[in-house]
Amino acid sequence: MNFSSVTFQSAGISIAAHLRLPDTTSRGPWPALVVGHPGTAVKEQTSGLYAQRMAERGFVTLAFDAAFQGESGGSPRGLEDPAQRVEDFKAAVSYLTTRQEVDPDRIGLLGICASGGYSLAATAGDHRVKAVATVSGVDVARQFRLGPDGTQDPAVFQGLLAAAGAARSAEARGEGVQVFQLFPDTVEQAEAAGGEHGIEGFEYYCTGRGEHERSTKSLPWASVDRLAFFDAFHAVPLIGPRPVLQIVGSRAVTSWMAVDVHQRATGPKELHWIEGASHVDLYDRKEYVDRAVAKLTDYFDDALGNAS
Repeated sequence: MNFSSVTFQSAGISIAAHLRLPDTTSRGPWPALVVGHPGTAVKEQTSGLYAQRMAERGFVTLAFDAAFQGESGGSPRGLEDPAQRVEDFKAAVSYLTTRQEVDPDRIGLLGICASGGYSLAATAGDHRVKAVATVSGVDVARQFRLGPDGTQDPAVFQGLLAAAGAARSAEARGEGVQVFQLFPDTVEQAEAAGGEHGIEGFEYYCTGRGEHERSTKSLPWASVDRLAFFDAFHAVPLIGPRPVLQIVGSRAVTSWMAVDVHQRATGPKELHWIEGASHVDLYDRKEYVDRAVAKLTDYFDDALGNAS
């Protein structure tokens, strides 16, 4: 497989990415996929895994670090800016259209977790994208506002907004960037805060299972009020007649968001359940990733006309 580190610009910010070319005897140009990572993650984690697996199946893949995160530029570090994240996907598409190895009429998006929501929003507003798929896809703004399972007390997010406002005032006084911790210090604390979903997130991001030195474990408070008004699903009806595939674990507490998207989609759509998998299982557990990749391959082969 031909692998290279590349950069491109997104609204004036340098974006770091890994470009993979398929190891195939067929001649390009090939169909291509932009692969986006979960919130707080980096391209070396689950998005890199899926990018590698899809490149092995005949697609050019581009896995990138979102602006403000990983090896990409932007300040403050770790900022979760939904509008910028959507722009990053569109900028990645623009970059792929400049590559001679890529057929610009056969570009798709693959978003994992938070990037699932961002990829849907980007596809809705960019007709260069011919198909979109998500794995454990969520609208991270809904997750903050309503909780992973949709039952969070509204007072929780109101408290976050109050803290975000206080942080902005502190920064105006010259007290530096104000951040909050995303993950607790122990797995026991993770369980108390988020049950099984909390444990899985902790195990992936904070242990040898999936931890990466550039994957942030805190967010600037300025992320919170940006998430307050964002809605990744609002424009889903604009995606049709282009197809939407969502891959969801049957045990994922976040699956209600995929159901919402499925109901909104106006074109060809499929909600594909991976039996026995949780939200985080689909990040790296081989038995579940294998099944997800098989489904993604069939879907993008059909949607993008891959003949490899």
